[in-house]
Amino acid sequence: MKRILLIWLLCGCLPAFAQTAVKTGAERTEVYLPLLAGKRVGLLVNQTSIIGPSHLVDSLLKRNVKIAKIFSPEHGFRGTADAGEKLGNSTDPATGIPIVSLYGSHRKADAADLADVDVLIFDLQDVGVRFYTYISSLQELMESAAQYGKPLIVLDRPNPNGHYVDGPVLDTAFRSFVGMQPIPTVHGMTVGEYAKMLNGERWLTGGLTCALTVIPCENYTHTTMYSLPVKPSPNLQNMTSIYLYPGVCLFEGTALSLGRGTDKPFQVYGHPSLPKNLYSFTPRSVPGAKKPPLLDQTCYGYDLSRETGPQQHIRLDFILNAYKLFPDKTKFFNAFFNKLAGNNQLMEQIKRGESEAGIRRSWEPGLQQFRAIRKKYLLYKDF
Repeated sequence: MKRILLIWLLCGCLPAFAQTAVKTGAERTEVYLPLLAGKRVGLLVNQTSIIGPSHLVDSLLKRNVKIAKIFSPEHGFRGTADAGEKLGNSTDPATGIPIVSLYGSHRKADAADLADVDVLIFDLQDVGVRFYTYISSLQELMESAAQYGKPLIVLDRPNPNGHYVDGPVLDTAFRSFVGMQPIPTVHGMTVGEYAKMLNGERWLTGGLTCALTVIPCENYTHTTMYSLPVKPSPNLQNMTSIYLYPGVCLFEGTALSLGRGTDKPFQVYGHPSLPKNLYSFTPRSVPGAKKPPLLDQTCYGYDLSRETGPQQHIRLDFILNAYKLFPDKTKFFNAFFNKLAGNNQLMEQIKRGESEAGIRRSWEPGLQQFRAIRKKYLLYKDF
């Protein structure tokens, strides 16, 4: 039986029955429902905010919780918008509850947004990578909660990449919405643990802290290999893409395609100018990737979809190989790369042809410092 489960895990399709021991924070209603009694509730949620087959919003309404407002992150409440797509406010047709988008030009809930809210809930499935923007949305919601005196409840969920820590620690000179704090690319924390770190390290703007309650998962540790029941965003379609994401997403900062607009987003990379004997694919306009890079152009590169199973470190070899093959080095990087890397050092190391081992050694002092900070806020047994 153990061998069968291992095979399922390696192919990115661990069945639900193998994970029934893990209970998410959202599922532990008996713990947090008393905190919502008689309160007007605002929720930052999306399609991943579920209790079994039911959305958290529907589950709470059935339990007579007064939901005043829904806030939505990047990709929207239903999780169907493109990366970076600007969404306006709307109304949930199923419930009639107003939806306020906290992405784009209005990323922070303001006094008007919170006037009819007594308590806030954050429940988004993260993937444990610095540039995945849900933890940036978490920080900005915590800052609004602190500024306007609203308690915040984080319903914790497992981190599918929570079994390791790797990558360069962000240089705060490169702070942006895809990297707001001095943490490595893969931080090895759940959102609940990360929220505790934001408060404890006084990393919120102005050194504020919010009234934070974390509802932890049950039967989860940082060695638990948790397969997500719902896609966290349109282009992270399976566990293979989620495991490859920390390394492959760096291609967003280059001239190459990483497969948006194909059936293997974050599982391929390529460009029309790479050797024609390589794997080929053509990005098309599809839901969740309406205008992908290199739209309708045949790209040549690599199919990574067989690179299944959890990674133990960021796959840096992909981008090193691509740079080596790319004919016009002056056009390989774009301005977004340093924001994703969190520094300008990685780009220069790649340009100089430094070895993967040498690049990794340069990360180690920052990683050692981060591990010491991280340890203070862990809610679960570490790897």
